[in-house]
Amino acid sequence: MATHSTAIEGLLDLSHEMGAPALRMAILGEGNSSTRLDGETFAVKASGTNLAQLRTEDVTVCRFDKLLPLFDKNKLDDRAVDKALLDARVDPTAKKPSVEALFHAWLLGLPGVQCVGHVHAIAVNKILCSPRAYDFATRRIFPDEIVVCGTESVFVPYVDPGLVLAKAIRDQTKAFIKRTGREPKLILLKNHGIIALGNSPKAVMGALLMAEKAAEIFLGAAALGGPVFMDESQVERIAGRPDEHYRQKMLGL
Repeated sequence: MATHSTAIEGLLDLSHEMGAPALRMAILGEGNSSTRLDGETFAVKASGTNLAQLRTEDVTVCRFDKLLPLFDKNKLDDRAVDKALLDARVDPTAKKPSVEALFHAWLLGLPGVQCVGHVHAIAVNKILCSPRAYDFATRRIFPDEIVVCGTESVFVPYVDPGLVLAKAIRDQTKAFIKRTGREPKLILLKNHGIIALGNSPKAVMGALLMAEKAAEIFLGAAALGGPVFMDESQVERIAGRPDEHYRQKMLGL
């Protein structure tokens, strides 16, 4: 249980950082976060709670085996999804998990993923709500963006939040891994927000912060006739440099 408690403390710290008012990544009940506890369970932000003020009682422990089978269901109405979310709770008196616990459950099963953070960051969403969203997801404009956020991000066209979105995230992420041979660090949701994946809360927060910086630079460059993207050889060079791998390790990324 000590290990679970430590993981939940880390999740609370991550949530408070993600929801910090100065960052403007999430307000009110926006955003959610999760961490894997063991092979059977994970902890996720409860529905309607606030990231900045998240408390232990606002985190719900869920079973993977109660949620992952939903991905194989072709037709489930909102009431059935709600019931599945409630049934997934280890403690039946705990708060209802976020409906986006569905995609958290699947993403936490990817190799090396221990934590997941999802926010509606302002600069990123300015681009995701524009015709340039796909460019921002698939191209890179400066080296540190590559080091922290990967060579490109998974891009998911807009779909309704809930099980449909969770399936779209699964499908687009699997296609990304098959095409690139890499595990993603970021998933960008058109007209919605950003998801960061990592082996620690520090890695998740680092990717979110760098993505927001990249979005601000992208927006500024667009106002001046750009952005000017790095070409594929330049991106691969940065991604493959041993010194950058060392820096990733030292930064806990």
